[in-house]
Amino acid sequence: MPRQPNSHLLRRGRYSESGHAYLITAVVHARRPLFRDFHLGRLLVAELKRAHDFGLVNSLAWVVMPDHFHWLFELRETELAQVMGRTKSRSTLSINRACGSSGAFWQRGYHDRAVRAEEDLRKIARYIIANPLRAGLVENIGDYPLWDAAWL
Repeated sequence: MPRQPNSHLLRRGRYSESGHAYLITAVVHARRPLFRDFHLGRLLVAELKRAHDFGLVNSLAWVVMPDHFHWLFELRETELAQVMGRTKSRSTLSINRACGSSGAFWQRGYHDRAVRAEEDLRKIARYIIANPLRAGLVENIGDYPLWDAAWL
């Protein structure tokens, strides 16, 4: 897939609505597969859970892949950009600290898709958590440690 160096500019003026469901994808800088390290993946998971626990989102499903994550949630009384800025910033700090490094951790921006009201959230969640199967990382989703869904 060709690189789009200004793809982060495509999301300027992004609109977010409380109570609406969003599917988010964020990618590690230079697509480094750092989340092959379970400990680093758990640091990201802690930030996803923190956003839920603080009432920023109602987390429905997520999976942490080696070089990116997918997250399905209902937005609460905040802006999508604030949730993602906070999550990416806090996870960058904790992961860099654990690695003894500094600097950029995530690619700029993120991909978001507002889920239409008529779409089946459970079907989207199943698609998200099946990513490790489709990528050939495991043969059984129960063998992959970095995912969760509200319905399981």
